[in-house]
Amino acid sequence: MIRFFAAPLAAIALLSATAGAFAEEYDSRDIMGGGPNFFRGGSSPIPRTTVMYNGNYAPGTIVVNTSERRLYLVLQNGQALRYGIGVGRDGFRWGGVHKITAKKEWPDWTPPSQMLARRPDLPRHMKGGIENPLGARAMYLGSTLYRIHGSNEPETIGQAVSSGCFRMTNDDVTDLYGRVGVGTTVVVLNN
Repeated sequence: MIRFFAAPLAAIALLSATAGAFAEEYDSRDIMGGGPNFFRGGSSPIPRTTVMYNGNYAPGTIVVNTSERRLYLVLQNGQALRYGIGVGRDGFRWGGVHKITAKKEWPDWTPPSQMLARRPDLPRHMKGGIENPLGARAMYLGSTLYRIHGSNEPETIGQAVSSGCFRMTNDDVTDLYGRVGVGTTVVVLNN
């Protein structure tokens, strides 16, 4: 009878030790940014891709096309890196040309007074982190209230859901964040 239980218990102990070692390595990769779902945002329903781009913008320019719900980072040779984004819902879309004036990793969020007037249930301030609605990265656009930022809700990519900001998956916003700097021109087309 003891042998009957000993083998399964030994197998469970071995699996637990193996799982513990795997979890420790997995956590280590996640902390370093190498593991899946590190940003807990899932993958974008609109995959990032390199495309031909015919706009007359200098390489390094970001072009946001709100009607397409796409963001383009203009590259050399008539190409661009295209990302899926969430845009402002009806009444919150805008257009213009701005520069990235600040970049922040895991930014804090303080809802603007206009948003608090519409949604008094929102927190007055939220520290940066995985639960923060600005996600993993944010790039601030001039003196506006708007940002290009991450999101923990990948299902909103390709939708008109925000109060004017441009949402990306955390994976995509981290990719873009690493490719652009403060001073980058951002052209927002509101067709």
